[in-house]
Amino acid sequence: MNRFSAALVAAIVACFPNVAAFAIEGERAVFPAPAGEKAKLVIHGATDLNAIRPLILDFQETMPEVTVEFTDYVTNDLFREAEAACREGRVNGDLWLSSSVDQLVKLANDGCARPHRSFVTAQVPDWANWREEVYGFTFEPAVIVYDSSRVPPEDVPHTHEELSELLRRKPDVYRGRIGTYDVQASGIGYLLAFNDARQAPTVYGRLLESFSRAEAVTRCCNSEVLGGIASGNLRIAYNILGSYAYAAYLQNPNLKIVVPRDYTLVLSRGVLIPARSARPDLAARFLDYLLSGRGQRVAREKAFFFSERAPLPAGVDGPPALMESGIGRPIRIGPALLAAQDKAQRERFIAGWMDLFARPVR
Repeated sequence: MNRFSAALVAAIVACFPNVAAFAIEGERAVFPAPAGEKAKLVIHGATDLNAIRPLILDFQETMPEVTVEFTDYVTNDLFREAEAACREGRVNGDLWLSSSVDQLVKLANDGCARPHRSFVTAQVPDWANWREEVYGFTFEPAVIVYDSSRVPPEDVPHTHEELSELLRRKPDVYRGRIGTYDVQASGIGYLLAFNDARQAPTVYGRLLESFSRAEAVTRCCNSEVLGGIASGNLRIAYNILGSYAYAAYLQNPNLKIVVPRDYTLVLSRGVLIPARSARPDLAARFLDYLLSGRGQRVAREKAFFFSERAPLPAGVDGPPALMESGIGRPIRIGPALLAAQDKAQRERFIAGWMDLFARPVR
């Protein structure tokens, strides 16, 4: 391990003894009330529009007089806008959705959330519920994606260590052909990297060094990394959310998905009702819908594809029951996530990460 990745790992250890894939961020859509508008629900989400569309349409079958307006953000942009609105005491949407649940926990901790409890929320597992203010409504493993037309079977990595070793053995073959998140630009990328480092600091340090040696390509979003594979510019992508990867797989059979066998981080996309929501009643109805049996079924079949209570989707390379296998490591929605949002720690982590990528290992 070189001195940059070693320093990064040391700092972390010291701190811790459906076609959803290619929606464009910033896209806004209005779903008119099927039975004529009597009310309007405004949702701001770091969730691709095509992923949330089937859930909104099905929700409107239960409330046909509600128009839903949805705007898709990059995670960091949503957080900045939500934080500013909260600080200034103004309305900024009726419901916030984000894959960067650490940012939602930070907002809730700062008094920006309205608590909600119901019969439905009482069924949510403890790891996906914080103070009845932030709820997780999806089950999304972080996976490895590869182009089977360009990656031979003997090169397919099934663990973090295997991916690291592949890049060590064949740096020239995969130089500039590996894609992952830019942790500075992406809130979810930062959250996954931060939890990788907590989960297996030594293994992750070696992986970062291998990424540096192979001059890995970093991008802000799932869609850009998956688009790089679709265009042939990338061969392997790391830490992609399984939901988006599977949606892309349905469109491109050459794209294959691996659930890492050593450990797999599992994200539950979060939802929060802002303290200043103009329609907290409608926001609560939609939140309950997302968590209900009906909403979870639509999410599994049409939007996010993975479920804690169901086998992995067809075609995914991994254990049939992710949690029962002991491989799944859920990112718990709770106060521990506040550490990820500590300003000094976040800046230190990102600086070490960026320094490593700025000075490739040779």
